[in-house]
Amino acid sequence: MNKGTVLIIDKIVEYNSNAINKKTIIKKTTGNITAISFDKGEELTQNSLPFDTFIQVIDGKTEVTIDKKSSKLLKGEAIIIPAHSIYTIKANDVRCKIIATIIKSGYENLSLN
Repeated sequence: MNKGTVLIIDKIVEYNSNAINKKTIIKKTTGNITAISFDKGEELTQNSLPFDTFIQVIDGKTEVTIDKKSSKLLKGEAIIIPAHSIYTIKANDVRCKIIATIIKSGYENLSLN
């Protein structure tokens, strides 16, 4: 992505049949922002990250399950997935696009004892 240029947020990543597509917007050691498209029925399964993750729906609708608790999000809605949670993101009824933002603040590297 070119810095200083206007981005059309829902056009950053395209849909493909039976696929999930990812496009990195910003990638730094301190975090990243990624646009992800899901065709209908596609899902990211059983992920867990050591960082909080902010998910915002920019097209369609999606279902986000965090530690077995499901939330349905529509375009314009968002949710924060806590660090170390088991989560899935799925496009059930229609395809969708999301922006995933991860900020690596450093506390996540501490022991969980």
